[in-house]
Amino acid sequence: MLKRLMQSVREFKTPTILTLLFITLEAVIETSLPFITATLVNLIKDGAEMAQVLQLGGLLVVMALASLSCGGIAAITCSKASSGFARNLRHDIFTKVQTYSFENIDKFSSSSLVTRMTTDIAHVQMSFMMIIRTAIRSPLMLIFSTVMAYLMGGALAAAFVVVIPVLAVGLLLISRKAMPAFRRVFRKYDRMNESIEENVRAMRVVKGFSREEYEKEKFGKASDDIAKEFTFAERIVALNTPLMNFCMYFNMLFILLVGSYFAVNSGGTTVDVGQISAMLTYGMQILMSLMMLSMIYVMLTMSAESMKRIYEVLEETPTLTNPEHAVCEVKDGSIVFSNVSFKYSSAAKKYALSDIDLTIPSGATVGILGGTGVGKSSLVQLIPRLYDATEGTVTVGGVDVRDYDITSLRSAVAMVLQKNLLFAGTIKENLRWGKPDATDEEIVAACRLACADEFISTFPDGYDTKIEQGGTNVSGGQKQRLCIARALIAQPKILILDDSTSAVDMKTDALIRAGFEEYIPSTTKLIIAQRVSSVMHADMIVVMDGGKIADIGTHEELLKSSEIYQEVYQQQTNGGAEHE
Repeated sequence: MLKRLMQSVREFKTPTILTLLFITLEAVIETSLPFITATLVNLIKDGAEMAQVLQLGGLLVVMALASLSCGGIAAITCSKASSGFARNLRHDIFTKVQTYSFENIDKFSSSSLVTRMTTDIAHVQMSFMMIIRTAIRSPLMLIFSTVMAYLMGGALAAAFVVVIPVLAVGLLLISRKAMPAFRRVFRKYDRMNESIEENVRAMRVVKGFSREEYEKEKFGKASDDIAKEFTFAERIVALNTPLMNFCMYFNMLFILLVGSYFAVNSGGTTVDVGQISAMLTYGMQILMSLMMLSMIYVMLTMSAESMKRIYEVLEETPTLTNPEHAVCEVKDGSIVFSNVSFKYSSAAKKYALSDIDLTIPSGATVGILGGTGVGKSSLVQLIPRLYDATEGTVTVGGVDVRDYDITSLRSAVAMVLQKNLLFAGTIKENLRWGKPDATDEEIVAACRLACADEFISTFPDGYDTKIEQGGTNVSGGQKQRLCIARALIAQPKILILDDSTSAVDMKTDALIRAGFEEYIPSTTKLIIAQRVSSVMHADMIVVMDGGKIADIGTHEELLKSSEIYQEVYQQQTNGGAEHE
């Protein structure tokens, strides 16, 4: 897992290595300072000349400045490396998600992917920063300080035989107790983020049912639950400070008492004042290094779950891939379903589609009718290969869709969904998603055919009007017409309208259908609709029921032979008085 995540370091290897280098130099200098200080103290005690004192004092100043410089440079390179690593990691995840099929996205959920690209990456970035700086400095300081303390301390080094194991074991127990609490906190934190996203997305529904108080109460409970877990974890981690203080003062007391005893009784031959000074400093460095290592351990534990979640996204294998010798040109808009069955996941017990056999000639207009949940959307999603058929084959232009280059296939198939989506930007920018190089004349022509020009012209900025994120500043019907215009501009081989005129009136619906015949006569048009009037003039109407094709025929043929079609027609036309 770590090896895979470290691949995102890439061009930031140099600042990462420089950080390690300067941190090592800083640790070496820091552990050398007490030795020089002890020498200086002993020189002063022995009545050394001022020149010697100034010489060693100057050396201390130079070393202190060098240590400061190394630390400062390491801080700069570390921030550059960690920020760049997080940027690359975020880019890698986003790029990977773009290769996902709907099946992959369904596995993670969109809210979870957003959390992984924001909160989880922030945790991993912090861990990376600590690893290349603090996690290197602390062990080096611990090793160097311990070695120097035993070389200089003699009998005084016995203090560390007691202090180091006590502090190490204590910190380990504290960290192990805190880890499960932090894991629980971050799982609950993810669930709270999902709840927040759901609430924001469904704000209109919340306000429509006056459920603000309920949502606030639900959020308050989740927030309080997280606060309780954090409080429990922080209480445990807070024990680090009294444990650290105990060990620090024990170390100071032992060194001062024992050191003073030996210094006085031996006249400075066994232990001198400089050694006592150095031992106090080394003791502080050792204890602080252990303290920092415990904090690193806690931080890495907190980030471990985030690392796993990011790794899952990076290692996920897209269920849809291009074949080795992909076909890059779609000949025409003919469609053939041959004994097709489909379910959304291998674990699903029920098929969304069963035994579908359907042939649609190029340029035909096909209506697809049926109740909610009968498989209409599932059927058309197999055409641009948003999902692969579980059984059977789907061919477009005489070629199995699995043999096409995915980009080429989807460029030839335009879909307008019921839940239309517009992006933040101008109307022109949104429409050019269908054709990036579309001229202003092409945009206006498509909008007229989609009956969108009539309301766009009323805006002060016309086609340069800004669309808010999600298209919240236009109505549902206006949004649908803009999305239809976006599809028309692409002039696709196949146009799929998935109940995409549900928010427009019947007159506008009829005008849009007439525009299709005029503007894209050779395009195969599949119209999923709830209204009979939207499909009754189609060349072929497919009636679906229970994931299967119940009947196929023209309007007149189905009125005679299909009970389902007859029932729907009777309900929508008040007993058979035909409306258009």
